[in-house]
Amino acid sequence: MIDHLGFSVSDLARSSAFYVAALAPLGITEVMRVTPEETGAGSMLGYGKDGKPFFWIGDEKRVGAGIHVAFAVDTRSEVDAFYAAALAAGGIDNGPPGIRAHYHPNYYAAFVRDPDGQNIEAVCQRPE
Repeated sequence: MIDHLGFSVSDLARSSAFYVAALAPLGITEVMRVTPEETGAGSMLGYGKDGKPFFWIGDEKRVGAGIHVAFAVDTRSEVDAFYAAALAAGGIDNGPPGIRAHYHPNYYAAFVRDPDGQNIEAVCQRPE
């Protein structure tokens, strides 16, 4: 199952205004902001429901590149297995398995770049 999707935009403020208005009728609101200090890259805005972001926009990459797809998994061991298998298949490390507390205390994820450089993630959002 897809957990969330993110992509870069050319003007974060303009895009934020657009998505706030466009997604309001769907009951989807901005639920999280992540700063460059937290990501080590750019700013990101997360939109979702019930406090859970599932649609992200950000200014951390070149527009049109850097698609981000996250797969939801049930256990942290599945995150670890994904990471190992992806690296063995030629993926490039983009963040080893571990807690990403700036999202929430149980956000355990690993990130790899696929052969085209896309950011692929496996995430378990349950406590260990």
